[in-house]
Amino acid sequence: MHASYILYLIVLVSFAAGERFKEAPEFFNSPDCLTIQNDDGFICSDKAIHVAMTLDTAYLRGSMAVILSVLQHSSCPQNIVFHFVTSKQTHRLQNYVVSSFPYLKFKIYPYDVAAISGLISTSIRSALDSPLNYARNYLADILPTCLSRVVYLDSDLILVDDISKLFTTHIPTDVVLAAPEYCNANFTTYFTPTFWSNPSLSITLSLNRRHSPCYFNTGVMVIELKKWREGDYTRKIIEWMELQKRIRIYELGSLPPFLLVFAGNIAPVDHRWNQHGLGGDNFRGLCRDLHPGPVSLLHWSGKGKPWVRLDGGRPCPLDALWAPYDLLEPRFDHLIES
Repeated sequence: MHASYILYLIVLVSFAAGERFKEAPEFFNSPDCLTIQNDDGFICSDKAIHVAMTLDTAYLRGSMAVILSVLQHSSCPQNIVFHFVTSKQTHRLQNYVVSSFPYLKFKIYPYDVAAISGLISTSIRSALDSPLNYARNYLADILPTCLSRVVYLDSDLILVDDISKLFTTHIPTDVVLAAPEYCNANFTTYFTPTFWSNPSLSITLSLNRRHSPCYFNTGVMVIELKKWREGDYTRKIIEWMELQKRIRIYELGSLPPFLLVFAGNIAPVDHRWNQHGLGGDNFRGLCRDLHPGPVSLLHWSGKGKPWVRLDGGRPCPLDALWAPYDLLEPRFDHLIES
């Protein structure tokens, strides 16, 4: 049997079990970094930078790129602890992470989707209806109570700056989370006419706000977990989701309840930390340019994902910035022609 054909069969069998990812290089702390011991204590270390993400097979390729980008641009990569929330295939996903990042400090947390599934309303894009998309609502309940602060990141972005700058964002004592705000966005479009025509509902956005409510993207947030728990904010978000099941007051997945609870009451973060919308809108996912100004984080929110467009041979210009962080192994399809 031809040697190249045998190799092709081996590759084919290996990919039948799922995608394969390359091992990423190991990154080391700069000399002025504090030392975090590689034992169970790192999960609660107050010296670490804690990053929370969801992990699933559909967005695994994007998640691996996020991890690599965070580590590559950090001055203290050995002090970063990842907290992954997943709803299924926990062991398989853990193996993927260990295979590509054998040195990574991380922990995986199971997420019971049963509690949230009955509260999810259909939205304008099916991907937004995934129960795991709502895990951010429950981070304060899922993650260890010893954690006081975490950076939450979506799986369709990359960092090109040191995440410690984002993690150390100043958050006032009476504020629970920080994120870039976009006050020029048309806030009214995130809620239905039913919401705006009901004074008892729309007045919510005028009560107890530090300033006028502004849109913010929940794919990049710095969250004070202890304050969240003390304020019982999970319950406040769930109450809006329960109302949505009775009266349709919004259309866009998990975002509107966050806006209803937090808009106007968050600590601002420089826009450079969420150059969002690179995936286009939620219908066609057309190419978009960067917003004016410096860039620390590129976010392909919207329908178009860079790995899908690259694989399809129709990438947008900015997708080339994501490609260097793609750890997916090539499938060696050319061997069948040997």
